[in-house]
Amino acid sequence: MEQSRLNTGPALEVLPSHTSSPNDFDFLEGKWKVHNRKLKVRLANKNEWSEFEAFLHMRKTLTGIGNVENYYASFEGRPFEGMAVRLFNRETRLWTIYWMDSNGGTMDEHPVTGSFENGVGKFYANDLFDGKEIVMLYQWEASNPLQPRWSQAFSADKGKTWEWNWEMTLTKAE
Repeated sequence: MEQSRLNTGPALEVLPSHTSSPNDFDFLEGKWKVHNRKLKVRLANKNEWSEFEAFLHMRKTLTGIGNVENYYASFEGRPFEGMAVRLFNRETRLWTIYWMDSNGGTMDEHPVTGSFENGVGKFYANDLFDGKEIVMLYQWEASNPLQPRWSQAFSADKGKTWEWNWEMTLTKAE
């Protein structure tokens, strides 16, 4: 299993799995329909979810050590576009994932970092949410490459407990 240690200080140490490679995201290449399930209010002990549809397009770049994902949705009737840029560091054998979207117009200051093992990728970052220090986790479940799942969790207690707050189930677009 991928090793990670959540420190009490500002540093977050993430170690690669033994199988981490530039091919970890190959399952995601192409065009996908996305069913989203997202908590309406995060880190508030609420359990009310919103559900919506979206589209995702991913292509490899930088001779295979990177990829770019475009995400298209609509929130409250307004178009939304997000972009993930993923880079594989051959020395550390870790992926770093940067996120940007049409709401903010900036790139993540705290990208998530991690790797895959046995079809599951876990990527972590220290971040802030509503002024609170959190640890963020992105998880890709790709053991079924025909219907991969992405989910996001926040921890306000340095990784002791997690609140899963967004899930995406993908199916290939025709």
